[in-house]
This record gives sequence, C-alpha cells and structure tokens, in this order.
Amino acid sequence: MTFRIPSLIMAILERDLRLALRHGADTLGAVLFFILAGALFPLALGPSPELLRRMAPGIVWVSALLAALLPLDRLFGSELEDGSLDQLLMTGLPPSLIALAKMIAHWLTTGLPLLLAAGPLAIMLGMPTPSMPVLLIGLLLGTLILSLIGGMAASVVLGARRGGVLLPLLVLPLTTPALIFGAAALDAAQTGLSWGPDLELLGAFLAAAIPLCPLAAGAGLRAAVE
Repeated sequence: MTFRIPSLIMAILERDLRLALRHGADTLGAVLFFILAGALFPLALGPSPELLRRMAPGIVWVSALLAALLPLDRLFGSELEDGSLDQLLMTGLPPSLIALAKMIAHWLTTGLPLLLAAGPLAIMLGMPTPSMPVLLIGLLLGTLILSLIGGMAASVVLGARRGGVLLPLLVLPLTTPALIFGAAALDAAQTGLSWGPDLELLGAFLAAAIPLCPLAAGAGLRAAVE
C-alpha cells in the first residue's frame, strides 16, 4: 500500500489537471478577474503614478486573494454530486492525501496562472522593477497558502446549504495574515526597507498550513460522505 500512495496521488492530480484543461473557462475567468480587478483601481484612485505605486502591493494581493476564491466551490462539489468522491475514498488513500492532491491541482490551475499574470499587472501599476522578485516570491508562498486554506474551507462547507456563501466567510479571515505579510514585504521592498522578516513569517504560515490544512480537509471529506 505504501508504494501505491504516490501513484494514486499522481493519478488524482492528473485527473484534475485534465478536467481543468477541459473546463479552461474557470482558470481563464480567475486570471481575467485578477487583471480586471487590478485595472479598476487606477480608475477609482486617479492617474497619479506615485499613488498607484504606493497602493500597488495591496492592490495585487487583494486581487489575487479574491481571484483564487472563484474556483473553490467546485474543488470538491462536483465530485460529491457525481459520486466520484465516494470512489476516491474507496481507493484506500487517506482522505487527507486526497485533499492534498486536489489542493495541489487547484494551485497549478489557479495559483500558478495568477503568479504569471502578476508581473504584467504590477508593471501596469508602476511597481519598480527591483521589487519584482519580492512580489513573485511572496505570491508563490501566498497562493500556496490560499490553495491549502481554500481547500480546507471547501471541504468544511461541502454538502452544506449555501456553501458558496459560507466559503468566502471562512477563507477571508484565515488568509488575512498572508495578505498582511505579503503586502508588507512588497511595500518594504519598494521603500528600501528590510523585507526578509515578512517573507519569513509568510513561509512559517505556509509551513504550518501544509500539514494542518489537509488533515482538516480530510476530516471534512469523511463527514460529507457519511
């Protein structure tokens, strides 16, 4: 059984990636939302380059957080509806590892495209080029955290009435520390201050989320099926 676990995880991951390619509108919708939401801020704040540069860290991070929420309601919901979630649990793979595989698939189909789109959005907002590495490193850690916490929340509300309404109410407060640390690191990089401690705190948050979120998500999956 130990040797089958990696192959089963890869099979789930490959299945989710194929479904994502088949339904590419979800990924495209998240990326377009990210870019359009970021592009709307200059219209509201005005054309001042200095103001946009100062607000850019918060704009990028808030837009990424909201865009990552869009595909979460389908992370486990479609499997519960068509009965494939029961079949996944019958494979003998621990529910926490099933949840982890689907969280990884969510990051590959949502977090990674957002990471690639962050550069053009940051340039549009006038962000200095030397701060781009801090932006990308922070968003790499942050999008991973969003996928882990989002997957955990999606499993908790699985099968509940108005689960799509409850999902943002669970995810947004839990991801607030990642938003604060990520935007603070980027702001520090722009102003010439030390940005390392903020990224270290973001990394510590990710290190805590990696074991805890799949365990909580696995318990949610068992509760939804039972």
